[in-house]
Amino acid sequence: MAYTYKYPRPAVTADCVVMTKEERPQVLLIQRGFDPFKGCWAFPGGFMNMDETTEQSAIRELEEETGLVVTELHQIGAYSKVDRDPRGRTITVAYLVLVDYPVVATGQDDAAKDYSLFYSRPYVTAKTYIRKA
Repeated sequence: MAYTYKYPRPAVTADCVVMTKEERPQVLLIQRGFDPFKGCWAFPGGFMNMDETTEQSAIRELEEETGLVVTELHQIGAYSKVDRDPRGRTITVAYLVLVDYPVVATGQDDAAKDYSLFYSRPYVTAKTYIRKA
């Protein structure tokens, strides 16, 4: 049975914060290849397909944009500020991905123009982001 709703629906995206487990953690960012924010650094991620969960979307987008294949991620938040995306109303679910050492990104997605590892601030560690169940 098809449903029709009178309320508009937001888009849903999933992003990955890929962080190394080093004493001084590094974070993987992509350089956006398209507008909005073309040329800016961002977490790998993108729009969720209708037949997947946000977790599946995060895993798929991470592989498409960086070539990194993961099976374990930790949800760290949802972000829903009304005007955060100029393309329209978007809600993002963020996931933390921990890697033992710096990774080399080799993604094939043209949404990502470049990749780089950045050192996180001194007071931020991977443990900061993982909530105990």
